Amino acid sequence: MQYPARSRQDASVRALALAAPYPVLLMHADGTVAEYNAPAEALFPRVVPGSPASDVLPVWLAEAAAAESDGAVHGRIGQRPYTVRTAPVGDGSTALWLVGESEDRPAADELARERRHTRFLVEASEALFSTLNPGRCMEVAAQLAARYLADAAVVISPGDGRRLPVAMCDAAGRVTRRTETAVPEQVPGLAEALRGFPPVPFRWIDPELADWLLPEGADGVKAVALVPLPGQGVPAGALVLLRATGEAEFSEGEEETAALFAQWAGAAMSAARLYAEQASITDVLMRELLPPVLGEADGLELASRYRPAGDSERVGGDFYDVHHTVGSEAVPGGTLVALGDVCGKGLEAAVLTGKIRNTLGALLPLAADHQRMLTMLNQALTGTHHSRFATLVLASAEPAEGGLRLRLTSAGHLAPLLVRRDGTVEEARTRGTLMGVLPQIESETDEVLLAPGETCLLYTDGITEAKGGPMGDSRFGEERLRRALAECAGLPAEVVVERVHMLAAEWVGEDEHDDMALIALTAPRRPEPAAASPDLEGDA
Repeated sequence: MQYPARSRQDASVRALALAAPYPVLLMHADGTVAEYNAPAEALFPRVVPGSPASDVLPVWLAEAAAAESDGAVHGRIGQRPYTVRTAPVGDGSTALWLVGESEDRPAADELARERRHTRFLVEASEALFSTLNPGRCMEVAAQLAARYLADAAVVISPGDGRRLPVAMCDAAGRVTRRTETAVPEQVPGLAEALRGFPPVPFRWIDPELADWLLPEGADGVKAVALVPLPGQGVPAGALVLLRATGEAEFSEGEEETAALFAQWAGAAMSAARLYAEQASITDVLMRELLPPVLGEADGLELASRYRPAGDSERVGGDFYDVHHTVGSEAVPGGTLVALGDVCGKGLEAAVLTGKIRNTLGALLPLAADHQRMLTMLNQALTGTHHSRFATLVLASAEPAEGGLRLRLTSAGHLAPLLVRRDGTVEEARTRGTLMGVLPQIESETDEVLLAPGETCLLYTDGITEAKGGPMGDSRFGEERLRRALAECAGLPAEVVVERVHMLAAEWVGEDEHDDMALIALTAPRRPEPAAASPDLEGDA
């Protein structure tokens, strides 16, 4: 082959390079092949003079030729590793010297790959399982996949209908999350992955069919691959890998790493979704079990306090409810207050309190007849599988001449305490048997009249039996409760319950205690008569 005039030195260098026993390629400055020796022709059978390097050489080798780096570049041609060095040979040409590496090089490469593989999976495990937020878990999975497995990544979670939650991470590491309205069937394998069916473990996708899967600015994508995310009994979603640089295909080792990462990501996303669903269900049920917020009542002041046994618990075995009943010509309307205590504490006891509260709500038409109401409630409790018993006290309040009329009925519960205006504390005369134990119950109803400013306190034994004090083993006791109430004579209901609750809480301190609940009914104080205005004209 004839070339323009060259120096004798350049010719010697070229001749020496082409005579080498290993593959040598001489490249023009424009990236085309100038010359090559016989070993190079055997290694690259498609190469001819004038061929662009990007058409006939592996991607990594073509990039090395374009970079004109003085350092060594390593890569594979077929199954054999090579070290490539570049050197100028005059006239702007460059020689590529390819030297096959020894057999220990693959072992070293494999060891390094396994170390990177292990570090990646350790980081992935720590990052993925550090959160139980489904959205954040998707973001972490997309970030890790983009950083270690591809140039960009997309995580798709099963959605509602055709609305798919999507987390994307681009080549710059920026993460975006949105809900995509798309047809999963348009992407091969995606619909099966989102339904939990086991698709092909590693599926290639035509980039032209997946425009909505590409993050903003993701130009020149060479390959798109879909990896299913196996969940724990529920479909977790799919991982889409996007490659824009390097090899146009994922190697077998990269596919294995991606499949193993998908198992971690799927397990973490599945756990996060299940936790979120259970937390949502728990929150809905918990709102139904929590004590109600007291509303306004005509002719009656109401205030309450509730403290479950455990600081981490929101509900327990103590409960109360307030219902405003509609009266008729025969039966006057008023307010029905119920306060009770289920044997035990925690969530199991709270479930039974929910049943009692719902049953009381259904029995409101019988609110004027405490005996009948308690009898029917007892029948409902004894007819269930629950082995727990409960105590209950009912208080019906209606405005009356001279104050507030109360009807008080206890079913195995502590009798209410009445706080008179002079500081006297009386116990209501009502007694009864436990609920949910015997087919028939007995109870007595007491009728009392509260003068303006007087209070009736309903409470559970979590107040009187609270252990604490200087030595930590003394009960708060009824006597201490009575003294506290005597000091609250004539005070509003809110002040009464706050005072009692504060003293009981201080008594137990940080020690264990039972559920505590109390509710106060106070007859409103009459407004003071307005002072007469002075007769200014008379004074004049």
